[in-house]
Amino acid sequence: MKKFTYTIKDASGIHARPAGQLVKLAKGFESTVTITKGDKSVNACQLMKLMSMGIKCGDTINFSVEGSDEEAAAIAVEEFMTANL
Repeated sequence: MKKFTYTIKDASGIHARPAGQLVKLAKGFESTVTITKGDKSVNACQLMKLMSMGIKCGDTINFSVEGSDEEAAAIAVEEFMTANL
């Protein structure tokens, strides 16, 4: 299992467009990508649940990636977050 933490820098937080792009990215891997904020966790492939977390600018979220291609998935998701959020 790979884990990393990311603090949201985008002024709008995780809103519809980047959330949709993140879901599409996560679905491209066999591994399960889980996003945790506080005591809430969601699968990164579930757009509505991800949007319902209300992740805002300045929030720190935790990612865990588990599966056969977890190394590549974790790198891709972390690069996406850095480039877009």
